[in-house]
Amino acid sequence: MVQRHFMQCDVFSQQPTRGNALAVVLDGEGLTDAQMQEFAAWTNLAETTFVFRPTVPDADYHVRIFTTEHEMPFAGHPTLGTCAAWLKSGGRPSLPGVVRQQCGVGIVEIHIDREVPAFRAPPTVILDLPGQFRLNAMNALGIADGAVLNAARLDNGPVWNALELATAEEVLHLNPTADFRSVDVPIGVFGTHQDASEARYEVRVFVPGAGMVEDPVTGSFNAALAHWLQSQGRIEGGHLVHQGAAVNRAGRIHVNVDNGDVFIGGETSFLIEGTVDL
Repeated sequence: MVQRHFMQCDVFSQQPTRGNALAVVLDGEGLTDAQMQEFAAWTNLAETTFVFRPTVPDADYHVRIFTTEHEMPFAGHPTLGTCAAWLKSGGRPSLPGVVRQQCGVGIVEIHIDREVPAFRAPPTVILDLPGQFRLNAMNALGIADGAVLNAARLDNGPVWNALELATAEEVLHLNPTADFRSVDVPIGVFGTHQDASEARYEVRVFVPGAGMVEDPVTGSFNAALAHWLQSQGRIEGGHLVHQGAAVNRAGRIHVNVDNGDVFIGGETSFLIEGTVDL
């Protein structure tokens, strides 16, 4: 057993405990895959990250990201939260204003010189959503025939299956049916706010294969969604996304396009700092 620097933070919300929680082990050197997976299962959070020395010359650190059940090549709130924890623990980027994170999809840049820290979203492969899966997802979420305006399969490391409904209200009223867990891949659903809401879109992400019904706030899905909207010419400058209301969270995801690149931003607050024996 070795004492390791540990932080628990909350990402994508100005209000602690209202975003998405993340556990960060800041000195992961020497841990085995099994130890990391066991600890991630023990924290019982959506993701737990482990920080290592980078193995490529242009990165500031290397992160590995685990859910309670498996390792992820990339995820959004762990990217922002790990970066914030690394900085809080004394990390200093080699390039002023930009932290370069090594992870399973390569180097992800987190720009920390903005009003809200934001990562440059990795590329997204946009595919048609298979018709049978679309029907299965609609049945599992209780979506009526004809209610889906657009659908796609989005791959930015994780694979997301995206459905667009007409309004935010329709998204908020979704109620997964009894056969929901028969769908073993993530489903992201979004709709437009029609009123004077500060946000343009409402998002919900259902993840039956990750041991939970609904993810509170999902940076990687929002990154993939932003690339999809960009491909349709539906992003001009930037907008705000709300996520988490259905599970008593207040997620705020800042989406911006800068010189053609998509950036996903959010705030991080810290709740716990100490050591763990691993």
